[in-house]
Amino acid sequence: MDLGPHAGFIVTAYAVAIVIVAGLIVWVMLDRRHLSRAVDELEAKGITRRSERARGDATSVEKP
Repeated sequence: MDLGPHAGFIVTAYAVAIVIVAGLIVWVMLDRRHLSRAVDELEAKGITRRSERARGDATSVEKP
């Protein structure tokens, strides 16, 4: 496969793009792990998610 006189630029551009995308994937995976741990710590302290309270307490809603 002949890429012509710009082969170096083309290969470098693809390599940089691959490194950036791989870095973003790793960053998202690490951030997800960090946020999951933070949520687990909050739940261990008794702080729950609003969506769970809304679902779980739908039958026990107090009326004024």
